[in-house]
Parts: sequence; structure tokens; C-alpha cells
Amino acid sequence: MLKDKIKKCLDEGKRGGERHQGLIKIKPNSDRANEHVRKALRNFEAITDFRNTGHSDWSASAAFYTLYHGLLAILAKKGYESRNQSCTFAMIESLLEEKKLKELTIKDVREIFDKDITENLEHSTTFLDMRERMQYSILTQLQEEEFKMLKERARLLLGKIRLELEN
Repeated sequence: MLKDKIKKCLDEGKRGGERHQGLIKIKPNSDRANEHVRKALRNFEAITDFRNTGHSDWSASAAFYTLYHGLLAILAKKGYESRNQSCTFAMIESLLEEKKLKELTIKDVREIFDKDITENLEHSTTFLDMRERMQYSILTQLQEEEFKMLKERARLLLGKIRLELEN
């Protein structure tokens, strides 16, 4: 099933040219990976910036995109470009299954995005679900404890992603 998803993503990448909405195979690109890390670090800083300006609902988006750009960095280093979140997650899961990643675990990736969560989304703590809950609801602030937990989890996962890139 995962292989079918990857094939579909690669097919979509071939069809779309520069505006593709899937995955494309590229030459492994450490410079591009480093630029994604730079953006991830900038997003990590924004987690606190948003809270400090009274917009902590956007901290959830900054935390998600911190980690998402880290995953895009891994893909760039492995020779892929993604323009689709579900394709990104599928490719990362595939790399994990193939034992091509040493620091990240499937549990780590599922902390960012878990497609198997279909019930009680209001209480899901995956980064994607928290981002969507804050983005699409009328909530304008994270609770302080929720903010601290979100930032610490993002810091730990970003650290693992950076270790992955160093290997």
C-alpha cells in the first residue's frame, strides 16, 4: 500500500513539471537540504515570536512547518523533492521501512502526522492535527502548558532530524 502511494506520488511529480504536486527524483542536494534546515530553524524561532505577540494559535503552524521543512531536508539529501504533504510523509515512512534512516523512528514521524487518527481529532496531539485545529477553529491562543509541550516536542524532533542529516 505504501509502495502504491509512492508510485502515485512519483507519477504525479512527472506530470506536473515545476508545479508538480507529488514527488520528483532529483540529484541528492545537500545545499537544498541545508536551506530547508535554515527555514526550519527560522520557523522554530517563530513558535515563540507568535506567542510573544499574542498570536500563539500560529505557534502550532510554525511548529508543524519547523518539522515539515526538516523532513523536506531529509528528502533533498536523499534525492527527492516533494510538493505534497502526504507524499512527503509517505516517502519518509518508506525510507524508514527500507532502514535508510537511522535517527528517526516511525513513532517520531507519527508524532508529526498520523493518518490512522480518524476519531477524537479534537484531542489529537500530532503536530498536523494541532496545526489544523488552531488554523481552522475559532481558537486564538494555545494554553501555556500546551505551548510549552508543543515547543519542547518540536525541539526534540528537530534535533533528531538534524542528527539524521549529519549521518
